[in-house]
Amino acid sequence: MSDSSPLPPVRLHSEAELARDALSTPLLSRAARLARWAGPDTRVDAGGGLVDEQLPAAVEALGLSGDDAAADAAEAWRVAVDAGLVEILDEEEGTVTAGEELALLTSGTPQDVLAVWLAALETVLADASVPDLDGLLDEDGEVDLNALEWDPEAEAEFLDGVLGNLYLLTAGEDTPGGAPVPLPALAASVIVPSDMDEPTNDVLEQVSDAMMRLDDQFRMLEPVGFVAYQPVDEALMADADEEPAAPVDDTDVSRYGMVRLTPLGLYGMRARLLEAGFDAPAVGDLADKGADALLDGTAGYPPGAAQAETEQWLQRREPLAAARELLAAARGSDAGAPLRRLRCQQALSLVGASAEPALREVLDDAELGGLARVWLTEQGAADVPAPSEAMVYWLTIDTVAAQLAAEGNSEELRALVQGLAQQHSGFFAAVWRVDHPATADVLEAMGRLHPDKKVAKEARKAAFKARSQQGG
Repeated sequence: MSDSSPLPPVRLHSEAELARDALSTPLLSRAARLARWAGPDTRVDAGGGLVDEQLPAAVEALGLSGDDAAADAAEAWRVAVDAGLVEILDEEEGTVTAGEELALLTSGTPQDVLAVWLAALETVLADASVPDLDGLLDEDGEVDLNALEWDPEAEAEFLDGVLGNLYLLTAGEDTPGGAPVPLPALAASVIVPSDMDEPTNDVLEQVSDAMMRLDDQFRMLEPVGFVAYQPVDEALMADADEEPAAPVDDTDVSRYGMVRLTPLGLYGMRARLLEAGFDAPAVGDLADKGADALLDGTAGYPPGAAQAETEQWLQRREPLAAARELLAAARGSDAGAPLRRLRCQQALSLVGASAEPALREVLDDAELGGLARVWLTEQGAADVPAPSEAMVYWLTIDTVAAQLAAEGNSEELRALVQGLAQQHSGFFAAVWRVDHPATADVLEAMGRLHPDKKVAKEARKAAFKARSQQGG
């Protein structure tokens, strides 16, 4: 992902809900329990980890069992130290005390709790980038670095890329809420070149290797509440000569792993993106800003997010005052003005009849009069003056310019262009005279989009006339 292009806006749960989710995650709750369990006799090693002799007591305090109990306790302790729940008093003696952050989990604000959780998340992400060291110990019990082909920066970059793509898939409006992503597709998104139609065997092998790495990493990220993960089916990793314990469905993609960001994970990923310098908006960011910021800010939003943002903005304002502020912000002759007016019209559709006085006040306005007439007619208002022919053509150019800015050469815009040419005889002979900054650009686009060669040629001729009139 490039940090110069804005990401799609995300819809976050409230901070109070997210803080409750954070406190209930297995890893943070274990870290807090160990921080409260620690006392004067607790000792840590030079790296801040619990000494081996005290791990069994920590396991017992957490009520853990099984082969991974000691490792889970050690991880919870590491999170407690890194998140400030435990403070090391004397490094030489290895003594500890409760950290300042521990009290925040019970008496702090939701933001305080989430800050602690974010610190825990960073610890887990760092751990997830470290390879499995099993089998890499030499005769002295030390890690054989020569056998460890590991580039920490490359591994962290790989995981960040995967999580960035998962964020895009979660934030996108085309993705059903909470829908998990197949692990093969996620791995392929960072391995397979975008211009490769058919992956080679070598690339497919890289995807398979990446899936196995991600399987381990997502298993680590689930206890901190970052992802919901359905692991890769163990039968897929069994020896080819072994018979499966039960019949398997080779077409079931979920067997290869399924993952999604949780609401807490979406919050955490956005926080990391913002920290890294990305423009990562969230619905509600513009609620306390002016109408100009709302109309400009939602210009690139998909329809659902734009409406949700506008609804939050309107909830904080008296309807009539909001309508007047929106109309004032919609004025302008700059390149972004047509799309601002389209967003204004969409926002006003959410206000209701109480906005009528504001719309009547701009009936004679050259830029807003057509928009006002459309709104009043849709509301069933009486005594709506008919627009002049010049106003109709101006509004047409403004509307097409807005659609071009919002959607580009979409099928909906093609249909609009065809409809305009069919409904108005002599359309191109008249429209090139419209005094609108976008007239020539709109006519050129109509010539490009219209499927009829004769009509397209008329549009291009009209565009030439309009540009000549504008002095260009």
